[in-house]
Amino acid sequence: MTATAPGALSGIRIVDFSRILAGPYATMLLSDFGAEVTRLERPNVGDDTRGWGPPWHEGESTYFLGLNRNKRSIAFDLTSEADRAMAHELIAEADVVVENFRPGTLERYGFGYEQLATDHPALVYCSVTGFGSDKGAHLPGYDLIAQATGGLMSITGHPDTGPAKVGVAMVDAITGVHAALGIQTALIHRLRTGEGQRVEVNLLSSVLASLTNQVSGHILTGNVPGLMGNAHPSIAPYQPVHTADRPLAVAAANDKQFGALCHALHRPALIDDPRFRTNTDRSTHREALIEELEDVFRTQGADHWFSVLVDAGVPAGPINDIGQAIDFAENLGLSPVVMPSDEPQGTGVAQVRNPIRLSRTPATYRTNPPKLPTR
Repeated sequence: MTATAPGALSGIRIVDFSRILAGPYATMLLSDFGAEVTRLERPNVGDDTRGWGPPWHEGESTYFLGLNRNKRSIAFDLTSEADRAMAHELIAEADVVVENFRPGTLERYGFGYEQLATDHPALVYCSVTGFGSDKGAHLPGYDLIAQATGGLMSITGHPDTGPAKVGVAMVDAITGVHAALGIQTALIHRLRTGEGQRVEVNLLSSVLASLTNQVSGHILTGNVPGLMGNAHPSIAPYQPVHTADRPLAVAAANDKQFGALCHALHRPALIDDPRFRTNTDRSTHREALIEELEDVFRTQGADHWFSVLVDAGVPAGPINDIGQAIDFAENLGLSPVVMPSDEPQGTGVAQVRNPIRLSRTPATYRTNPPKLPTR
């Protein structure tokens, strides 16, 4: 085993009541930087994601394993008086509580924010919900439902096949990032004032915020965007194009890049074509533009054109599967896969790297995700 250096959040203690993805993802991000996270899980059952498979790794759900490194788990039955007393002892020594129960549930057992803040005024208390704690409090918070009701599916998909969800629980992950940011912001405020506070995030608000230019366009103009497949509503070319073997993503987002693209394809006449002179022109005549470009792209394979466009300074990339994406990151020196440093040789569970890099207090990968707590 190898000792690890203290992280930026060393000394911060988190009691984690949360389950499934958004809350555990937030606490994992914080644990990577040294926070001490204690998960409270149902005895002999644990987090729902422990049963979400396939795939499995040595009998454990890879879903759970991907969200819970650097933590410990304790068996906790909310209906047990002894377990509630144990949880209160942990909270008395903690800096942060994270929970994603339906609003009102923890209050019935004495773990609501107002109840805990009375005895622990410096406590940072983060609640993760699906649709807020007001009129949407009764709605269950699942990523698919948030993608549907939050508008994401209405712009993801193709006009011929209809709306589609993103291929991973992206709204949960974004909400987890928002939760981690909110917790750290509240901790900074506490450092300055000594005051704790409640942090609230929800899936619906997170997906609306993440729609960025699409939601801004609607708020400011009333425009309601629809399905465009892989095309962009405001930039062209900014989508996959067909080549001789597999698609290649091309993002010529300004006039200079478009000019470089045309020269790389030996089609300089397209630069002065009245249909394509400006980005607005290109967006208006997107279908004609893509047809012109694909006439050339179909003469060679994606790897050939990727090399040509990179050399020409045109943003482009092959559409990799996940295995290829990991290899691509590895080839760029990003070392995307990490192993825990404090586990015995040969017993570590491989994980994807935390994307945040700090020069002085980097993320550390210390322990495997915890085993199921039993009684």
